[in-house]
Amino acid sequence: MVVAEKRKYLLLLLPFVVLISLFELLPLLSIFLNSFLSPSTGKWSLENFASIFSSDYYVMSLTNSLKVTMLSALMGILIAILGAYAIHTASPKLKKAFIMILNMTANFQGIVLAFAFILLLGNSGTLTLLGQQFGIPGLADYNLYGTSGIIITFIYFQIPLATLLLYPSFDAIHQEYKEAAMILKASAFQFWLRVGIPILLPSIFGTFSVLFSNALAAYATPYALLGSNYALLPIRISAMFTGDVVQQVELGSALSIIMLAMMSVMTLVSHLLLKKVRRGV
Repeated sequence: MVVAEKRKYLLLLLPFVVLISLFELLPLLSIFLNSFLSPSTGKWSLENFASIFSSDYYVMSLTNSLKVTMLSALMGILIAILGAYAIHTASPKLKKAFIMILNMTANFQGIVLAFAFILLLGNSGTLTLLGQQFGIPGLADYNLYGTSGIIITFIYFQIPLATLLLYPSFDAIHQEYKEAAMILKASAFQFWLRVGIPILLPSIFGTFSVLFSNALAAYATPYALLGSNYALLPIRISAMFTGDVVQQVELGSALSIIMLAMMSVMTLVSHLLLKKVRRGV
């Protein structure tokens, strides 16, 4: 009877196994194998990786991706911590409205988000024109079509995602902890330094890892905003596979493996820091 039950569950899992194999495992295996094929000879080699790290253009793509990813993830999580705390302290009715808005804004990205920022901060955007009319420095001459523009759009879609991931962790800070700290005459700063932040750190590390991967692989927003004129890793990878003149599948696969390696390293670092924090707690 138990064996029959297990077979039934395995049969129900079969569509998911097929789906994962066809759309994740097989493409990943193909990319991995192609990354080590020489475009000129078709033999196994490290030629593609050597070409990437010897080219200033590809190195710039890696540097820009890391810069945009790190800054947007850091700014996003700092703002999200404040937003998550606001949700934690809000009334149930306000909390419900807050979460509903966050769910909507978390899905507001890609081409739609880029178009919205163009309308607001583009060369003829509403805020840009207002800045020019009233002489507001920084707004009148704001350049949306550069690194700062990419970062601000990334921060926008990082904040609601990070807030949704962080706000449940504040429920672990019970009122009894605050009351105990007050009895011991600890200040609010001491409470958050010694109690609150250590409780939140595992969630913060995990959320930062998610934001890093989310920003590193983001393609639609920067492409809709800047096209292929900006050296960013996902844009370069896409150009390798969909080039109008020449497709460089092997080089694109190598860039994809490098991006996966960057994500894996960040996830591993986050996991190690998380284990260290938990041991300390």
